[in-house]
Amino acid sequence: MGSRGASLWRPLLLVLLPALGLGSVAPAPGPWAERRLLEAHDLSLSLLRGPGLGPLSLPPPPPDLPELEPECRELLLAFAEGSAELTGCLVRSARPVRLCQSCFRLFGQVTSQWDAIRRAAGNMSESHNCAKNLLMSDRMQIVVILSEFFNTTWKEANCANCLMNNNEELSNSTINFLDLFNHTLACFEHNLQGDVASLLQQKNYTEVCKNCQEIYKNLSTLYNDMQKMNKREHKDEFESHLCIDVEDAMNITRKLWSRTFNCSVLCRDTVPVIAVSVFILFLPVVFYLSSFLHSEQKKRKLIQPKRLKSSTSFISIQENSN
Repeated sequence: MGSRGASLWRPLLLVLLPALGLGSVAPAPGPWAERRLLEAHDLSLSLLRGPGLGPLSLPPPPPDLPELEPECRELLLAFAEGSAELTGCLVRSARPVRLCQSCFRLFGQVTSQWDAIRRAAGNMSESHNCAKNLLMSDRMQIVVILSEFFNTTWKEANCANCLMNNNEELSNSTINFLDLFNHTLACFEHNLQGDVASLLQQKNYTEVCKNCQEIYKNLSTLYNDMQKMNKREHKDEFESHLCIDVEDAMNITRKLWSRTFNCSVLCRDTVPVIAVSVFILFLPVVFYLSSFLHSEQKKRKLIQPKRLKSSTSFISIQENSN
């Protein structure tokens, strides 16, 4: 490399040596220490070359441990690369939530790699040892932990409820919902482009409420229909939830509509509902009023007039005298 290259990798080498267990190496190292020193040198050179170094490679194991078979190492490398890509996708899609629609292909890829490790690459003779070494050779079981983490995350997000064809593509209802959701947000944005400063000060979102009411109602109706259909297909309450992408999109839209814009959807059946409510509210009043009037009428029938009573008594006296 030259004097300049040597001056670059020497400080890095001093940092790498303690990590490799060579911080207290004697002045005259043995063969194994020399081997690790050369490996640290090669690693420092590869780091200095920057990106574009080719596929990821695993460091060779210490001489006292058996080395993985080439096919087994390939399986482990494929799972490592797939896990790194999937983890990055999950984190990038965390807010706003876009896990299912953005990462379903990577999740399927990692699932296939996990299945290949469990099957241990088919019929090769070392397959049993490969699966044992990768999945059960230590207490940590990193490969197993990663696979369980991905599966748990995917299940809790209910991503399967937004996919079809063995989770290889988004379902038609999900595509329609996301498309309508994007149009709804575009309507919000378009109707806020007038005088944004005055809108923010006065909090007057009349144009948004008036011009976006129909598309918002369509989005809400589609969401409710998807919920009903999903509940019919899944008896379990947890599985009946829509995928987290759809739920989060609807929650965002409802918060914007009701809290930010302070809009409300007028129901077409408002007048009949109000009429029925008023009628039910006044039923007790009508009942007690009719009962009162009926009781008063009975009292009038039972009480005789005084003149009629006196004439009746006079007639009875005359009859007795005769």
